[in-house]
Amino acid sequence: MSTLEPPSRVEKPGGFTLWLGRMQMRHGRKLVIALPYIWLTLLFLLPFLIVFKISLAEMARQIPPYTDLIEWADSQLTVTLNIGNFLQLTDDPLYFEAYLQSLQVAAISTLCCLLLGYPLAWAVAHSKPSTRNILLLLVILPSWTSFLIRVYAWMGILKNNGVLNNFLMWLGVIDQPLTILHTNLAVYIGIVYAYLPFMVLPIYTALTRIDYSLVEASLDLGARPLKTFFSVIVPLTKGGIIAGSMLVFIPAVGEFVIPELLGGPDSIMIGRVLWQEFFNNRDWPVASAVAVIMLLLLIVPIMWFHKHQQKQGEDHA
Repeated sequence: MSTLEPPSRVEKPGGFTLWLGRMQMRHGRKLVIALPYIWLTLLFLLPFLIVFKISLAEMARQIPPYTDLIEWADSQLTVTLNIGNFLQLTDDPLYFEAYLQSLQVAAISTLCCLLLGYPLAWAVAHSKPSTRNILLLLVILPSWTSFLIRVYAWMGILKNNGVLNNFLMWLGVIDQPLTILHTNLAVYIGIVYAYLPFMVLPIYTALTRIDYSLVEASLDLGARPLKTFFSVIVPLTKGGIIAGSMLVFIPAVGEFVIPELLGGPDSIMIGRVLWQEFFNNRDWPVASAVAVIMLLLLIVPIMWFHKHQQKQGEDHA
């Protein structure tokens, strides 16, 4: 004779689990949206505020080597703000020259990356699917190795008795070794080599999203291939061009390793000035002022890029 067993008791979720489920239902969307803002606050805004605070301090022989902005002594609160660090940047022409040369090197390097990266991205986008994966791997593969090792490799290539000079002399193109290492040309070569993948990948993505029926329509209406390229294809890939240019230009402005190892004494870029002020002169307030001005200069292209992205999104909507 079978016996009826009472139904198993369903355990109710605990208090914390129930509270967590209710919070997810009520505020789940807000939490998801808040995560990027928390990330930006911790990794960008907070460090920027710390650097800005140091830029308003004075140099001191202590650890850390700057004075406090707010002091409480003898029952009095004293706030000391020093704008002399920013005024020093205007008095010494070295800083202006460093800013100007950094912007110039970054702009020319970005243009070179565009001129080299667009044909490369075009070749990858129009290759066979099996070959395309291999080409993309070859574009990305150098980034898997150490950045410092790659720069040292270029030192071995560009030096007087390096690979490049020996090859050119073997071909009979030159009789004497060319002085390339420790020049501005070497800096351009290093930056273009290091940041070229950041130009290729956004342009490649934009090329793969083109509706090629528009290209065919342009050709059917009698437009020449060159005119079709500049009037149809280039505007359709403008988003990739701008994104790649920002990914190259912004880090190139503050580049330190490449000018230090490949450049010469006249390769005065803002990254080298920052290193000298922080570690050689130990003048953290002036170095922080240099960094603040550099960040403010970079905000201009970032805001322009953000505005372009918003406009592009509205057009697609």
